[in-house]
Amino acid sequence: MDDIVIKVDKLSKIYKLYDKSTDRLKESLSITKKKYHKEHFALKDISFEVNRSEILGLIGTNGAGKSTLLKIITGVLTETSGKIDVNGKISALLELGAGFNPEYTGIENIYLNGTMSGYSRKEMDSKIKSIVEFAKIGEFIDQPVKTYSSGMFARLAFAVAINIDPDILIVDEALSVGDIRFQQKCYRKMEEFKETKTILMVSHDIGAITKFCDRVIWIEHGEIMSEGDPLSIAKQYQAYIMDSKLARSENIDTTKSRNIKEKIELNFVDDRLEVYGDKKALIMGIGIFNSETNKKTEFIYPNDKIKVIIRAKYNEDIISPIVGFTINDRLGNVILQTNSNVLNHTIEFEEEICDYCFEFDVPELNGGTYTISPAIASGTQDNHVQHNWVHDAITFNVIRKELYNLQGIMYLSNINFYEIK
Repeated sequence: MDDIVIKVDKLSKIYKLYDKSTDRLKESLSITKKKYHKEHFALKDISFEVNRSEILGLIGTNGAGKSTLLKIITGVLTETSGKIDVNGKISALLELGAGFNPEYTGIENIYLNGTMSGYSRKEMDSKIKSIVEFAKIGEFIDQPVKTYSSGMFARLAFAVAINIDPDILIVDEALSVGDIRFQQKCYRKMEEFKETKTILMVSHDIGAITKFCDRVIWIEHGEIMSEGDPLSIAKQYQAYIMDSKLARSENIDTTKSRNIKEKIELNFVDDRLEVYGDKKALIMGIGIFNSETNKKTEFIYPNDKIKVIIRAKYNEDIISPIVGFTINDRLGNVILQTNSNVLNHTIEFEEEICDYCFEFDVPELNGGTYTISPAIASGTQDNHVQHNWVHDAITFNVIRKELYNLQGIMYLSNINFYEIK
């Protein structure tokens, strides 16, 4: 039991939902105990254990129940049923501003949080310097926190959380508001922490989850869908996410396709995605495949050889079609783009449905989640008509082992260094 720092046993949290504000009063005054509410299970019979010196990742879509679970673990919320045992001091970075008095200065809030964690003012005096140095918010440390930006809030909150010597560190999505340098600084600190501390980490950044976590629990609709090895669970979760945005292709016959002479399972593009163009030609599907195995994939390592296959349907005769795609990082920055025209490949319209394949080596992208937006146009590179562009039609994750290069930009390869004399 000493190696188990958190034990959750059949934990449930039920919220009462009322159609009208007066229904709550009616129910409380009802002699017949008539119910005027509907029950919503934010959590339903959740059970798991967290071991000492383990980094546990929690993933799931918005509203899945992750934050509710963390709030119960930290004592912010009370469970409806079930039991939870925590063996150790918890430091939690949950919602921005939680535990901070907006009228107090940064320094005053540091002492306030220290007091709530059981430290005396004298003990906090010895921690102030390291907290201020880690947060690096300058003169704002003496200003009311109500004047802080969300990034400054995150800096101060994380600095306090790691410096009160917790046994268990809980980090929710609050870190996502910080700039990339601060995020990397926090990840490096968590790398140090995992030698002696237990960390619960909630993030939508699958690359960070697979890199840092020893184990992952996937929660959806208040229930545990799966748990285990980070990469394996992340693949299941990514497939679920893709299926929620993209319906599976319905047996479209591609045997007449010029480029791919067989049926290929692609993700079907539907009207739930953001699209624009005159629709004289449509992007029907897209898929990412490992070139060696020809298997569909969403997890990629730099230098992997992959195929991006785009299925197009022509509703009219198109002169000089151009098929291409853009890759964006999670912030929407364009990482790279290409098309058949810049590759000096002329497409001649022949059939109603065609599959087009771009095969290439994955560049030295940093770890993280990326999206592909396919498009079909006609004309030339400088003068063309957009028929169909599908924003963020498919996602993939780049996995890197290095501590640095966490997300967002290219990694420099084949770089030379020399001294100028």
